[in-house]
Amino acid sequence: MSKLQKILVRARRQVFSEMVGNNPSVFQGEGYDFIELREYMPGDDIRHIDWNITAKMQKPYIKIFREERELNVVVVSVLNGSVHFGSKKFKQETIAEVVALLSFSTLKNGDLLSSYIFTNEMISYLKPSKKIHQVQKSVDEILNFDAINKKVDFKVIADTLYKRLKRKSLVLIVGDFFEIPDLKLLAKKHEVVALIVRDTLEEKPPQMGFSSLVDPENGAVLEGDFNASSVEAYAKKVHMHDHMLYDTLRKHQIRFAKIYTHSVAGVELRRLFEGR
Repeated sequence: MSKLQKILVRARRQVFSEMVGNNPSVFQGEGYDFIELREYMPGDDIRHIDWNITAKMQKPYIKIFREERELNVVVVSVLNGSVHFGSKKFKQETIAEVVALLSFSTLKNGDLLSSYIFTNEMISYLKPSKKIHQVQKSVDEILNFDAINKKVDFKVIADTLYKRLKRKSLVLIVGDFFEIPDLKLLAKKHEVVALIVRDTLEEKPPQMGFSSLVDPENGAVLEGDFNASSVEAYAKKVHMHDHMLYDTLRKHQIRFAKIYTHSVAGVELRRLFEGR
């Protein structure tokens, strides 16, 4: 079984089997608007009976609702060079797994799904659809994308989505976020969620002694003695960066979660969305 098939089968099983009845509340659409009460009539859905009013009036009354339109879910993958890294598996593969879970959850709930891939430009776009094959196409594009030497430009991402998305949407941005994005305007127009994919080794690398490292975004070679003090200094910089990142996201009312390459993505997503 190919890597693509394994990701799709595992994600689909989690969404359609293991998560039955427990899907993240974020995928429940915009719900229903209550309009009025009226007396129960044969054929009405008994689940809509208002038992408090029924008890007071001594006759059954039901609530009348107006169904809101379906939710528009936009999944955005940010595939710059740094996602080509991982101790157990590459972050790029974890991003593909996260996208598969989000996509299947969207379709299960009958919502519209569209997908984007960005670097410092828009690479790919799949128009809104409810067809299951869209998930496979999106995940396949992520797995086969050559991220080496690609940079990220969050301004391009924010500006492009702001202009292209006419209808209020749920925008799920998946990447490693080693750049701090300005998503303020996008978050005012849409509901934005940031899913931060990381590997533990890039946050706190081991002591490697004298080594040569290659920057996957620009190919630059960094040589040095990666001893205890230098590793600790690097880890502190990452911690400070993430502190600024979280503060920025909270300031713009953007929910977020960190998903590591060794963790179970479905569990982390449920923790985020069920705590809405």
